[in-house]
Amino acid sequence: MGGNKPLGDFLRSRRHRLDPVVLGLAGTRRRRTPGLRREEVADRAGISSEWYVKLEQGRQVSASAATMAALARALVLDATETAHLHKLATWSSAGAFARETVPEIVATIVRSLPEPAYVTGLRWDVLAWNAAADELFGFTSMSEGERNILRYMLTTSHARALFGNDWAREAERMVALFRATYDQRAGDPAFEELVSALSAASDTFHGWWCSHRVTSSSAGSKTLHTTDRKEAMYLYASFQANDDPALKLALYTRRHAGRLGTPS
Repeated sequence: MGGNKPLGDFLRSRRHRLDPVVLGLAGTRRRRTPGLRREEVADRAGISSEWYVKLEQGRQVSASAATMAALARALVLDATETAHLHKLATWSSAGAFARETVPEIVATIVRSLPEPAYVTGLRWDVLAWNAAADELFGFTSMSEGERNILRYMLTTSHARALFGNDWAREAERMVALFRATYDQRAGDPAFEELVSALSAASDTFHGWWCSHRVTSSSAGSKTLHTTDRKEAMYLYASFQANDDPALKLALYTRRHAGRLGTPS
């Protein structure tokens, strides 16, 4: 099936969130839906309304980098959203997703690490982990189908207890991170099944998902409530594997007082 539905959906979501009053476009005409009208976005971007409508409809039309940049400005996108828009403009349906395999040498290195470490694939399935990560997240107790970072975060009481008061903020951040990946695989049955399952299991996820928020990955810190019910600060970062760009290594290290200054 042709077309670019992910691009159309993203443009529509960004248009709906804009406030016409703030942008000086309120006028006197009654607005039936929130945000700007399509013709207002087109005018701000310097393109025809008919062409912009085709983009929102997900129809297969060519769009130059300059046009995407103009749309990014018209929709007041931040740097992460702008980068996502440019990726979507060149989106094409990929082959069917297949669960990745972690090279044995990578799995062996991960298992040997003293602090929590695990490897995920493109769909955020947890593919390899060490004893420290298992103690923290309980991966071994999950079935293979459940062993997915989003499923864990959105559907388990363990995740809510582990992240405590920070759960909602961290879960929403993860959904926004995954959205950027999903939009490159939209329509793939494996990804659609995951999103459908999460939407059915969590109204909170469904609300966040429909917002189309995207963000980029970055290192930082997390306050976790460990099995001894004590709060512990962990620094974390993730790295892509050279063996397969779809594989990502997540590393955690417990932060002790006096080390590394103030966490970000």
